[in-house]
Amino acid sequence: MPPKFNPNKIEVIYLRCTEGEVGGTPVLAPKISHPGLSPKKVGDDIAKATGDWKGLRIAVKVTIQNRQAQIEALINKSLEEPPRDETENIKHSGNITSDEIVNIARQTRHQLLARELSGTIKDILGTAQSVGCDADGRHPHDIIDGINSGAVECSAS
Repeated sequence: MPPKFNPNKIEVIYLRCTEGEVGGTPVLAPKISHPGLSPKKVGDDIAKATGDWKGLRIAVKVTIQNRQAQIEALINKSLEEPPRDETENIKHSGNITSDEIVNIARQTRHQLLARELSGTIKDILGTAQSVGCDADGRHPHDIIDGINSGAVECSAS
């Protein structure tokens, strides 16, 4: 029998979702139902919290305490950019540092399917590229190419 749920305990769940859209209830149910939350309510909260960046697929951190869920988007939080408006072809001028990339990669490593930290970092850099920001003042794909060729090292610690 699984252990009894403690409502005062803080639980953190990392999800990858399309922002501004409600995730499928069957996808959220196995992750959210153990703390006793409704997957539909959490899906609506995710859609409301990330609605400013519609259409981007990004990592989301869900913190659950006292049967209340708090949602934050990891990369958009690091960029501190204003929300997207209705216009297309938005030019982002955000710049994310390598320390923030490694920090996000360590937080989401257990969720992603990469064998090594370098694979997780490349995944985060790909997301940064889709958002349209730079990484340490360079294009994210240049850093990905450097990791593939061995010119850029990713520390395992």
